[in-house]
Amino acid sequence: MTAERPKLVLASASPRRLGLLQQIGIDPDHLHPTDVDETPQAGELPRQLAQRLAKDKAEAALAWSKRDAEWTGSFILTADTVVAVGRRVLPKAETREEAEECLRLLSGRAHRVWTGLALVTPSGAIKTRLVESRLRFKRLSHAELTTYLASDEWRGKAGGYAIQGLAGAFVVRLIGSYPSVVGLPLYEVMTLLDGAGYPVRATWDAPLVPVD
Repeated sequence: MTAERPKLVLASASPRRLGLLQQIGIDPDHLHPTDVDETPQAGELPRQLAQRLAKDKAEAALAWSKRDAEWTGSFILTADTVVAVGRRVLPKAETREEAEECLRLLSGRAHRVWTGLALVTPSGAIKTRLVESRLRFKRLSHAELTTYLASDEWRGKAGGYAIQGLAGAFVVRLIGSYPSVVGLPLYEVMTLLDGAGYPVRATWDAPLVPVD
């Protein structure tokens, strides 16, 4: 890290979000997962939930940074992804039963994925974005359902699936942002960071590493 570049904290434990940031040449200086209550409030719509949780995580991370002089004044990026069928928010599946219920509901149907973003600037301001993507799954056969459940890929994933993995074969149509469905909409991340003064392209002039 050069002396001129401000620090960036990714307030997430998700390896997918870290990988997406690194894909566009942004390597956070620190990972600081936040712990907030993700239970939807009464009458809260999926899009409102995604927005609120991203902001709640940002506020929690900001409070932490003020207690740690090393990270005070850093840029802090948070996100939350919500999968919904209509007004129904699907859980982050932790059991096979939860995953199966999600997949049966998604089979042959359209659903939406909302990702809320929040960026804490060095001044302590919080800037937010919300990204909507619309998807349709194929009708899942019994074999597809049982083998996918056996893969364990669904564990901890919103809606019980990971589009960047095996479940990508289930997607008939996607309108919106693929990286947002994975967990981090890159265009909006770049726009937020760039607009707030973070050097988003600082590493883009580095020599490319050949891919074998």
